[in-house]
Amino acid sequence: MSVSATIKSIQDIMRKDAGVDGDAQRLSQLGWMLFLKILDDREKECEVLYDTYASPIPENLRWRSWASDSEGITGDKLLDFVNNVLFLQLKDLPTPDGANSMVFVIRAIFEDSYNYMKNGTLIRQVINKIEDGIDFNNTNDRHTFGDIYEKILKDLQSAGNAGEFYTPRAVTQFMVEQTNPRLGERVMDPACGTGGFLASVIDLVRKADVKSVEDEKILKRSVSGTEKKSLPHLLCTTNMILHGIDVPVNIVHGNSLARPLRDYTESDRVEVVVTNPPFGGQEEDGIEKNFPATYQTRETADLFLVMIMHRLKAGGRCAIVLPDGFLFGEGVKTKIKERLLSEFNLHTIVRLPNGVFSPYTSIKTNLLFFEKEGKTTDVWYYEHPYPVGAKSYNKTKPIRIAEFEPEREWWDNRTETEQAWRVPVADIIKNNYNLDIKNPNVEEIDLGNPEEILAQYESARAAADDIRAELLSEIRGALER
Repeated sequence: MSVSATIKSIQDIMRKDAGVDGDAQRLSQLGWMLFLKILDDREKECEVLYDTYASPIPENLRWRSWASDSEGITGDKLLDFVNNVLFLQLKDLPTPDGANSMVFVIRAIFEDSYNYMKNGTLIRQVINKIEDGIDFNNTNDRHTFGDIYEKILKDLQSAGNAGEFYTPRAVTQFMVEQTNPRLGERVMDPACGTGGFLASVIDLVRKADVKSVEDEKILKRSVSGTEKKSLPHLLCTTNMILHGIDVPVNIVHGNSLARPLRDYTESDRVEVVVTNPPFGGQEEDGIEKNFPATYQTRETADLFLVMIMHRLKAGGRCAIVLPDGFLFGEGVKTKIKERLLSEFNLHTIVRLPNGVFSPYTSIKTNLLFFEKEGKTTDVWYYEHPYPVGAKSYNKTKPIRIAEFEPEREWWDNRTETEQAWRVPVADIIKNNYNLDIKNPNVEEIDLGNPEEILAQYESARAAADDIRAELLSEIRGALER
């Protein structure tokens, strides 16, 4: 059975359980089970590679001890073990001596996970499907599961959830490629979700720069992320293990905005940020007080941008997804853009078409690329077109990395084209820092002045009423003759 079919059959089993209500709980249930399975498979590798390897999990709680035997405990006995032994003990593992220990990761995972299933027999069926259907030491299964993993995430995302959307793989890959992180540079995603950007960074740096065991160690230390919600944090941690980060202690469960900016020191600064922060949502009361008065707002994406600007090292680089509303927004947004243009080099804005995040949102988005080096003199815009023959994107036809090939070719040899144009920063400042600049090479359809159109409509309607009245009068006259 394929990995895709295995996941589908697991979801079907969970639907039979009275304790699991909806897709989010099914994913959460599947999440902690896969975490333990993946961790156990990875530990098997470590035991072969390192003679002194010792698991951070007590022997009786390891996946192999209670789950891998298809004829093992089931029913009420299994349910009791999961609820009253496994979860309780994993949440309360003894504090280790070392700070970089997998114990902290495991405790963080299980402090916010739950066993929603109430039927121990169905739990056994799910466990057997996971055990028999997926081998995470098998390279093909590992890569295939990455695709299935993303598909599950996309299926479960919803549009009205505080602006949180799945970022298409093509977008994350392009943003990471153009920021071009190198081995030894610290890379951060302060709203890492399920880890798509960080996984792309690991793949790129490992392929380009990792040549030795020591290089691999450097890579593992240099990637970090923070995620506010427990389920994405669990999935990101699992994703990192799948990508070879054996002890993902740098994936923090928390709110990046909850720490006052003044508390950051030079050691907290990073060379590269790649992120798609939640937009359209509002932060809880008091979070804005962690920021200077000039930039205090409850708009989540705005606060993330301010925090990122603060944490970039000199010479650092950032790629961030932001909605159109930031480009033309005023008030605090204007102040943020003023700082962005005066203290950073905002060199590129890629304007994405509608539907890139379909079906989760129709909000138009942009990819902003800037560096903490000098100040902005010109902003280059690139309007990303739909593929030939396409009018939008959807779940079955998402944006593909091949579509970014024109941008890749243009990036290091910039000229104005039908898709690309340059705007001097003086023009932007003159226009009150409005970055919402349309493509001058595309003739806009003049829809007219709304007030004039309304007046024309009212006039036409009045004329139509006059004609109608005149016709009625003539008809009545004819009938009376």
